[in-house]
Amino acid sequence: MDMHNARDTGAARLEDPWYDALASGWGEADDTDGEPGRVRPPAAQAVYTEVHGSAAFQEVRRRYRRFVFPVTAVFLIWYLAYVVAATAAPQLMARPLVGTLNVAMVAGLAQFATTFLLTWAYARHARLRRDRVALELRWVTQEMMRGQGR
Repeated sequence: MDMHNARDTGAARLEDPWYDALASGWGEADDTDGEPGRVRPPAAQAVYTEVHGSAAFQEVRRRYRRFVFPVTAVFLIWYLAYVVAATAAPQLMARPLVGTLNVAMVAGLAQFATTFLLTWAYARHARLRRDRVALELRWVTQEMMRGQGR
């Protein structure tokens, strides 16, 4: 079996900031190309501090928080309501609905369904509201790490 990487196949763009990002040293000088006096990119801390303060980054965080915090609160209330109902109202939870299927079993299965629904909703929200801006921020950050984005 012949092993090869993305460089051999031409599948990766050489200007892609994520290509070999870990191998490049994240902003450290790369002396392997034999170029003396190469300009050293800005320190990672300065780059990330600048990006963290940017309006685009704050917008991504705001969109994330506006979705995640309310949804998490609703799900925790729903979960705790199930636990409280199971302990405080066992007669209600034991009430049969269809055959041997009772309220507790339906509510428990609804917990699983809710989890899958929220996972889908989170992925959709991230894809539609945050991913594009976050990807652009990653690109800008990597360009800044290489000293090209200022």
